Amino acid sequence: MNKAITDGVVFMPPAFENGLGVWSSEDGTPGSLTYVGAGNAALVPADQDFDGCLELFKDQNTQKLRYMGQTPFEQGCYLRVSARVKAISGPLPEVRVATWAAQASGAHAGGYVENGPATALTAYGEVVEVSAIIGSGSRNGVDMIWGADVAYAHVGIDLTGTNGAVVRIDDIVVEDVTGAYLRDMMDWVDVRDFGAAGDGVTDDKAAFQAADAAANGRTVLVPEGTYRIASNLTLHADVRFEGTLTMPDNAYLSLTRNFDLPTYIDAFGTELLGFRKAFQALLHYADHEILDMCGRRIDVTSPIDMQDAYNSGDSFLIRRVIKNGQFYVVGGSAWDDEVTTATAQYNAANPYRLTNVANISAVMPGSVVSGFGVGREIYVKTVDVANSEVELSQPLWGAAANQTYTFTRHKYVLDFGGFAEVNRLNLIEVELQCNGHASGVMLPRDGENFVFQDCFFIKPKNRGISSVGRGCQDLHLDRCQFISNEQGIAATDRVSVAFNVNANDAKVRDNRFQRMGTSMVLHGSGHIIQGNHLFQGDEVTDGPRVAGLVFTYENNKTVLNGNYIDNCFVEWNNEHDAFPDFGSEYSFGGMTITGNIFTANDVASWFKWIYVKPFGTGHYLSGLHVTNNTFRTIAGAINRVEGVSTTHADLDYWSMKDVTFENNAFVGISQKTISPVTLEFNQNTEAATWVLDGSDYLPFGGNARTVQSVTIEGDLRDAGNNQVWDNPHVLVNQGPSYKKVALAWSKAVRGTAHVTMRVDRPV
Repeated sequence: MNKAITDGVVFMPPAFENGLGVWSSEDGTPGSLTYVGAGNAALVPADQDFDGCLELFKDQNTQKLRYMGQTPFEQGCYLRVSARVKAISGPLPEVRVATWAAQASGAHAGGYVENGPATALTAYGEVVEVSAIIGSGSRNGVDMIWGADVAYAHVGIDLTGTNGAVVRIDDIVVEDVTGAYLRDMMDWVDVRDFGAAGDGVTDDKAAFQAADAAANGRTVLVPEGTYRIASNLTLHADVRFEGTLTMPDNAYLSLTRNFDLPTYIDAFGTELLGFRKAFQALLHYADHEILDMCGRRIDVTSPIDMQDAYNSGDSFLIRRVIKNGQFYVVGGSAWDDEVTTATAQYNAANPYRLTNVANISAVMPGSVVSGFGVGREIYVKTVDVANSEVELSQPLWGAAANQTYTFTRHKYVLDFGGFAEVNRLNLIEVELQCNGHASGVMLPRDGENFVFQDCFFIKPKNRGISSVGRGCQDLHLDRCQFISNEQGIAATDRVSVAFNVNANDAKVRDNRFQRMGTSMVLHGSGHIIQGNHLFQGDEVTDGPRVAGLVFTYENNKTVLNGNYIDNCFVEWNNEHDAFPDFGSEYSFGGMTITGNIFTANDVASWFKWIYVKPFGTGHYLSGLHVTNNTFRTIAGAINRVEGVSTTHADLDYWSMKDVTFENNAFVGISQKTISPVTLEFNQNTEAATWVLDGSDYLPFGGNARTVQSVTIEGDLRDAGNNQVWDNPHVLVNQGPSYKKVALAWSKAVRGTAHVTMRVDRPV
């Protein structure tokens, strides 16, 4: 860069022979004394070394010579001021380049070095060149470093030392030597050329902004050093970091052209800090919507508190994306669970609160709660220390009024638990290598539309994804994989949970769950569970299996479609109900289970794939459709595919309605389950009442509540072998357990009937 060539800027003062009216014996400012008519100055028209020059007699302790014109200065520019001098007579002086720095207003720009190094003249007649470089950056050879407030200078030289010397001075030369530091052919600008100190102490923000403004399509270079940036900084040019930045936690760095994780790691020197600052910028700057990790792996040694990284409030409601990278957990004590035991009171009328919690300050938000009457995946949503209260993610089904609870806070790689609300945050193609040391992701306390797409949760210690409140509303989980850290142990000994949901409308599609303790625990309604593969088997011969899908809301309005449910079962209960006995609510219903593959191998004969488990009395099925599924066992048959767990209560079989179980395929199942079921009954001896038992086909051990049709095959014959034309009366709920139906005729007959019976009474 040469401003004289590119911009026509005039740096050079005029020659002395053009007159001394523009040459001052003071600072060169307007009104200062000039050398016109001065007794100690004269023009020499023909010096043998200099041609025309100025001869000056030194009669001041510091004899000044300043050009009264304005030599312009701007950031990023470097000027070399030089003069050739020789001693003629008298005491030999010292000579130095000297200046007077001015602001645009004409005021003195104080606080800067305004002279170069002094050179002693050692012989008469010897030509000596003195020079100094003025610039904006602390670069090699720069003698005077000036800031952005300097607009121009009065340049010249000083004579110091003993008075009485006579010297001759060739013309003052000012050259733009910026090219020696920063040439136009280079595709970068250096922040040091704009005043950056890089000492870790000076606030270099202004220098970075000046370099960014001057870049004009080039890259801003941050060379080696530590650069302190004291407040928010946005750079619009491409940036390359060789040095590193230090910034306060609440100050963000926005790199609008280099918004990717590798650049932030380069900027801050460490992977974790780089990610935190990149995430902070992602939420702070409106022009960023995607943080690309560029395939980078981050070694994580402790949980990443995402709200603390944001450091500006506890809610964010605009779509943002983190994509394409890996978090690799390095083990250590930072991942240890924090466990607290405390007594507390519970009142089902206030179902989301524990009150009078002892040792409340030790209870951590995000902890899993366990104790008598506590369902699965109950979390501490918030802690109110002042009132000794804990807010829960779900009610408790059977806790005592006063009892002891255990609060276990697992540690998560990405912990959003500090956020009160986050909407529309997407994690895409992100892998969490938990390595058995850490859990994966804790969701914010509230929010909606959190999206995980093509993500991998590898060997989570306790949990893959945890919802501690309603931050799971409209959760999207697409094409993700959850690979257990407990694969080598019996299914009944595993404790891990892939994910849980407390709110409504989860979309769980095309995921793979490999030998987790439980694949999913879902409260709420409106869920779509589609195309997933869950396998939770083990190597135990005829071993028991555990639930893979747990639904904890009675009337959940859910579709379970096209899944591969392998060596685990679907459990449907109401363990998150503070009043588990049936009251005025809807009971178990609203679920469609269709087009799934159910398989199991080497399991006990009493294994079942679909369990209903009421935690209170009076419940029934209302709106359940199990259709077009395939049920298959390998290496041994099972008795049937469905059942009721009566640990706490049985179903009310008199109230079942709108239940279908049809068009399914059964392989290796001793007893098919069908309703409505059409069976052929052969009455070989004459009887006025035919008692028909089709109860084995009816789902969940229900009553024979309805007969849809009766069709007689062939003839009805009486005892005299006479053909009888008769229609029977149908009697339902027959037998001591109400599982049979009866056909009552006007007389004793024999024959064959095809009867279609149901376990329910359709609405």
